[in-house]
Amino acid sequence: MVQVRPRSLVTGASRRVGRAIAQSLATAGHDLVLTWRSDGEGVRETARLAAESARSAGHPVPDVRLVPLDLDDLAEVASFPDRVGPGPLDVLVHNASLYESRAFGAVDAAHAERQFRIHAVAPLLLTQAFAPRLAASVLPGGGAVVMLGDLHAAGRPYARHAAYLASKAALHSLVESLAIELGPKIRVNAVAPGVVAWPDGVDPAMRASYESKIPLGRPGTPEDAAECVRWLALDARYVTGAILPLDGGRRLK
Repeated sequence: MVQVRPRSLVTGASRRVGRAIAQSLATAGHDLVLTWRSDGEGVRETARLAAESARSAGHPVPDVRLVPLDLDDLAEVASFPDRVGPGPLDVLVHNASLYESRAFGAVDAAHAERQFRIHAVAPLLLTQAFAPRLAASVLPGGGAVVMLGDLHAAGRPYARHAAYLASKAALHSLVESLAIELGPKIRVNAVAPGVVAWPDGVDPAMRASYESKIPLGRPGTPEDAAECVRWLALDARYVTGAILPLDGGRRLK
């Protein structure tokens, strides 16, 4: 009898946090489906690094499927499960994000709708589409959905990101709603980072000010985020509907 390996799907896996999550799940012995929007070279590098991680942990080289996905295109979102193809799915990680600044007064409908499509509508539709596969998972804790939220969508918001933070707050609400809808066979949780990877070009003074308020004395890393995702997906068997802050204590100051 052929043993079916667990399989995880990670959106936005071409770099940074998505790459670290893919490597962490490969280390746990999972096959992977990885998505990207524009960085094909990056996602291929993620696949290579995931294979190395699996081998280093004593697992066979994972089966890695690379499937492009633009979360801003809902027709593409609708066709995505068919493009993934048949087969089991045990873990679904909604990592892909668009961190887009827009000054208040310059926010238009296109900008706001794009944020909500990417961070709330697409994750809802994808989770709905993959729910039957996740419900059939034979992992000890059942199927798992893990979303990447944002610490500042639940308090301490900042300027120039109203649509982004509102869409991440919608994602947080979605976690709680789907935990009710999909239990007991599927657990739904989120990681809410403060900073685990600074955006390119961030102002050094702003960065220093932010980091001075972190009780643990440093920003997070993509590996910190991946560790939390892996724990929620594979080990937190009695946790659902939770928004786990990953901020080094920043929310306290």
